[in-house]
Amino acid sequence: MQFEVPLQPALLIRRYQRFLADVELPEGTQMTVHVPNTGSLLGCVGPGLPVWLSDSGNPTRRYRHTWEQVQVGSARVGINTHLANRLVGEALDEGLLPELQGYGTRRGEVAYGGEGSRIDWLLTQPGLPDCYLEVKNVTAAVEKGVALFPDAVSTRASKHLRELVGMVRAGHRAVLVFCVQRDDVEQVQPADAIDPDYGVALRSALAAGVEVLACGAALDEHAIRLTRRIPIHCPPG
Repeated sequence: MQFEVPLQPALLIRRYQRFLADVELPEGTQMTVHVPNTGSLLGCVGPGLPVWLSDSGNPTRRYRHTWEQVQVGSARVGINTHLANRLVGEALDEGLLPELQGYGTRRGEVAYGGEGSRIDWLLTQPGLPDCYLEVKNVTAAVEKGVALFPDAVSTRASKHLRELVGMVRAGHRAVLVFCVQRDDVEQVQPADAIDPDYGVALRSALAAGVEVLACGAALDEHAIRLTRRIPIHCPPG
């Protein structure tokens, strides 16, 4: 995906109240921006980190700018979780996920399951089992080349795994795609030390037949695009 206007650089001062952050612009002006991420942003919220902002262009919006990316060491990281579904949709169109080719229809945010969930993408095609595709955005990395999910305890993420298992048991196909908005990652692992219940749920889902895939991004102030596949490492818990 291409940004309509190149992202604006700034320096992070602090993140607070989950959805807000204070930043300093190159000319020294400070302002509060929207943070489109409910996670802890582990490793991505240090004061003084270079960040990049999008501008809604709406002067009446309370927080006109949105924090989109951050530089952590040599890595560029996309923190906007709202972009993950779109990025995976583009990856499907571009053939980065050949396992998921052959479906003629793709619908987003479809209600499903027994726990009041919505699937990110529902893929359908006559003659094929319906494919329920869940997307998770990944930003955390504790060591070079290894990304972790989740970055905070997430009962919602575990619920989604249960829902995917339910779809497999009902005769459908269920797929989890980790959208890794980092350009320094070579492997994705469950964050067992952060959310052990999620690690258990992920291993149970794999055993039940849920497919788990991961894609890594190339990103800068002009665009973000999923460009490569990343292996999943899920050692016995």
